[in-house]
Amino acid sequence: MVQGESAAKRGRLIVPALCFQQRTNSALFSIRSRALPDDALLQACRANGAFTDCYTADVAGTISHEQFVTAFYTTFVFKLERAILKWAVSKPSTDAQVRQLASGEIDQFSAWTVEKRGPHQLLMSDMNGRTKSWLMVASIVIDDKPATRLYFGSAVVPVKNRKTGNAELGRIFRALLGFHKIYSVVLLRAAVAKVKK
Repeated sequence: MVQGESAAKRGRLIVPALCFQQRTNSALFSIRSRALPDDALLQACRANGAFTDCYTADVAGTISHEQFVTAFYTTFVFKLERAILKWAVSKPSTDAQVRQLASGEIDQFSAWTVEKRGPHQLLMSDMNGRTKSWLMVASIVIDDKPATRLYFGSAVVPVKNRKTGNAELGRIFRALLGFHKIYSVVLLRAAVAKVKK
């Protein structure tokens, strides 16, 4: 790789490689980048100028939204993020709270608040309102058998540049975009592994 190549470009190279490796192993469980569904709660963020993305994984059988949310936020990968938030911003969380979030009993979880719930989907906003996480499930059929498409997406809300007055995502986000893409794939892959158990 050429020295000095941007992190964003490296991310674009690595993520397709991860997806390709998974597809060659099995048609199921592959993780792909897709356009947002028309009914996705993230569409409103996109319409307001936010950066959005969408990753999917197809899993055999019927997986409920509650099962997906519980699996996603209790993977070993996400537990590392929860531990960091507990230490960095005093926002502890438990697996019991995850289950309450998934069932709709609570709308506050660690550093996130439920912004909106919809049929089989959930939109969470961080405590600063700068980033959002979205999870959705949809029933599909693969080889005449029931399956579930798991969706995971993010939004980064632009902020106004004081000098120019323009809404911008910021240098830090652009620098970390490659990492963000890789991390999104890792998070969804871990959730798929957990939901299969």
